[in-house]
Amino acid sequence: MALRMIRVLGDPILEKECKPVKAVNGRTKELIQDMFDTMYDANGVGIAAPQVGVLKRIFVIDAGEEDGGAYVCINPEVTPIGEETQLEDEACLSVPGKAGKVQRHMRIHLRAFDENMQEYELDAEGILARAIEHENDHLSGIIYTEKVEGELQDVDYEEEDYD
Repeated sequence: MALRMIRVLGDPILEKECKPVKAVNGRTKELIQDMFDTMYDANGVGIAAPQVGVLKRIFVIDAGEEDGGAYVCINPEVTPIGEETQLEDEACLSVPGKAGKVQRHMRIHLRAFDENMQEYELDAEGILARAIEHENDHLSGIIYTEKVEGELQDVDYEEEDYD
C-alpha cells in the first residue's frame, strides 16, 4: 500500500488537460493501486490521476456495493443519457472541508478501459453517475467548484464520504 499526496485547489496540475493512456504497464498498475489506497485512506468515493500529480486519463471510483462497487476508468468517454439532471451536494478530496450544490446528469453512459486495457461500457445513474462525471472533469482540468450553484459550504469529512 502506497499513499500519494493529494493535490489541493491552487496546484496548477489540477488545471491541466490529461494525456490518453496508450498502454498499461507495471507503473500504471502501481499508480492505479496507489490511487485506490489514497482514495480509501481519505474516505473518498473517487480520485483522478491529476489529484495525485499524474497527468494521465485515469480515475478510480468506489461508490459502494449497492452502486456497482469499484471501477478503474482509463481513457473514459462519458455521454449523458436523457436530459434529466440532479442538483446535489458535491465535494472533492482536492478541496478539503468544502462542499457545494452541483447540477449533473441523472444518467450517463461510460465507455472506458480497465486496468488490463479491456474496453467496457456501463450505464450509471445517481451517485455513481455523479462520481463518474466529477472525476471525468478532473481529466480536463475542471474542478467542481467551477460548477457550484450558490456558495461553498464548510463540511466535516469525518461525518461523510466525498469524491
